[in-house]
Parts: sequence; C-alpha cells; structure tokens
Amino acid sequence: MREQGKKIPENGGLKDVIRKRLDQSYYSLLIEKIRAAGFSLTAGRLELHLAKEFGFCYGVERAVEYAYETRARFPDRSIFLTNEIIHNPRVNAELQGMGIQILAADASRTGISEKDVVIMPAFGVPVAALREFREKGCVIIDTTCGSVMSVWRRVESYGRDGFTSVIHGKYDHEETRATCSRAAKYLVVKDKRQAQAVCDYILGGEKGKNDKKKFLEEFKHAGSDGFDPDRDLAKIGFANQTTMLSRESAEISNMLRDALSARYGTAESAERFRHFDTICSATQDRQDAVMGLGRQGMALILVIGGYKSSNTGHLAEIAAAFCPAYHVEDAGCLVSGNVIRHKKVGASDAVETKGWLPAGAIKIGITAGASTPNRVVEEVIDRLIRLA
Repeated sequence: MREQGKKIPENGGLKDVIRKRLDQSYYSLLIEKIRAAGFSLTAGRLELHLAKEFGFCYGVERAVEYAYETRARFPDRSIFLTNEIIHNPRVNAELQGMGIQILAADASRTGISEKDVVIMPAFGVPVAALREFREKGCVIIDTTCGSVMSVWRRVESYGRDGFTSVIHGKYDHEETRATCSRAAKYLVVKDKRQAQAVCDYILGGEKGKNDKKKFLEEFKHAGSDGFDPDRDLAKIGFANQTTMLSRESAEISNMLRDALSARYGTAESAERFRHFDTICSATQDRQDAVMGLGRQGMALILVIGGYKSSNTGHLAEIAAAFCPAYHVEDAGCLVSGNVIRHKKVGASDAVETKGWLPAGAIKIGITAGASTPNRVVEEVIDRLIRLA
C-alpha cells in the first residue's frame, strides 16, 4: 500500500485477513470452474460462453485491496474517498458499509484535517485537489492506476514541447478531468463527430472559412482556459482516456494526423503531430475478447458492469455489432424470462425490454467490465439459469 507515494510494510497476518474478506465479497468458485472447463457451461437449454478476458483488471483489484487495507490499518480514523473508487455500485456500497465516506465531486473539503485519511481512486484526481489534500497534511493513499499515470506523463511531455493535448475521452469523466489538469493546453473530443469538427477547423483555417465562435461553443466545456483553436491546433499531441474504444481512438488519431498533413504538408506535419497509444492493455484485452465472443455466433450477449463504467459501455457497443447486447449492472436487472432492465449503447438511463430471452436452445455470451467482481458475474449466471 502506498502512503504519500511510499510502500508501507505489511503487518503480520493483516494481508491474510484482508484477502479472506475480499474473497468473501468478490471471489466466485463457479467462475473458476467455468474457466477450467474452457470458458463454457451448458445448463438445460442454455449454452453459456464466457469471454476469455473479463472482469477485474489488475489496477482495479489493486485499488480495492488498498481500500480494504486502509480501513484495517486505520480503524479509528475517518477515511474519505475523493470519488467512487471504481464504477461499480457493489464495490462502492461495500466500502461505504465499512465506514469509508465518498466525497461528492463538488463537496467541500473544509472538514478534512491532518487526522484523516484520504484515498485517491483508480482514476486519479486533478492536480489542484491533490495539492489541497497535501496542504491539509492528511494521510494520502494513492490507488491511481499505472496506465492512467502513463497518460499523465505523456500529456505533460506534450506540454513541455509546446503541443496541445487532444484527448479522446469524456470531458466529465474523473480520469479525463485528472488528465486534463496535467496538460498545459488541452481539448477533449468524445467521438469521431467531434474529431471531424477539429479536423474541419484545421483545414478551414487555410481557406479562411472557420467559424471560431461556433467551434468554441461546441467545445465550451472541453477545452483548457483561454483555448484558441487558431493558435492551439497547430501542434497536436494525441492521447486517450484509457477505457475508450481502441478502434475509434486509432481512427481519430489518423484523422488528426491527416488533417495536419493536408494543411501543412506531410514533411512539416511530422513536427506537428505526436501520438502514443495510451489505451490500457486490460481494456484492449477485454475488447478483443468480446469480439471473439461475437464471432462465435451468439444469440445474445450479456455485458455486466456499472452503468457509469466507460469500459463496460464500450464492451456493450462492440457486442451490439454482432447480436442483441444487454448492458446490465447485476442479477436484479434480469427481471424475468420476458423482461430485462439494461442500458442501451449511448443512452444515459436504463430501460426495460420485453422478449429478450428467446425460447428453445440458445447460445449466450457473457462478459464483464474491468470494475465488475466475479461474484456479480456468478449471480447473473445463476439468475439466468433459474429464469430459463
């Protein structure tokens, strides 16, 4: 566990106690058995197939373990999380049940003192918030994912060399806000449509056709203070929120590179564009695995994970290209054999769909986002079997 960036020696026996509690909450013997059986299970008329990679990644597992260790190590202190540790309702509820308080994004930090403990979530925190906690002198436990910190180093290097960081991500996502705080200049694009608007502005500048007011209105929440597209789009360093759809990130990177090449010439564009792939390897592995499921001809795919989870949403987007895909948070979303509650791709709220589970023998794919415990996946499978 890191406190103020240092490794804390483990107390004798504490690690074993924490592991036992984690296993009770998140481990699944059923999932291990399905893995051992080739990632498939036949139950009555159901032929179930697990993705080869799904669920907790190393960074998430490490963050959750740090939180449990923190509670055990500081039993009499007030402990705060600067935000949800990961985007999974079950995990966050468990931590709150242990007396760990989750601060709202806009919550006042005036009540926190040097006697308290503050946990930084896997997404990281903006520089200003980190500075404030350090000034208070409280104990800081940093669970920030290493992949996220790699992106931070990348955008910091862009800033030192005079490049604007164009970040493929969601401007209101915790990880992206933390990344933006480390960039000298930045612009966040959430999809190819917004990326095209940036490319059009780059190309239009040469022809004097740009509508600067319209552009700034489009990106009013997504740019750094004083962002000037005439000045700040001349040199671009590309980065990603680590959980974005990798295929789309690659396409956006190519779009920006090609626009700069068309505006300034191929030779000069080499000095005006930089790109290093910052998609998390665990995210990529899970995206590749759900594509593998889709190619096996599933009748439908269940994608399990928090509705606020970016990486889970992208798994659902990939799955939906192959067959009906249902993004569910937990077993309770399988209301009946006729009704399922789920979040559609790109939607904000959950809806209920009827007739989701076909009659007769059926082949179903199952995957889960990187913040979904195996125990939750087991509960969904158990519910599915009982409904069928």
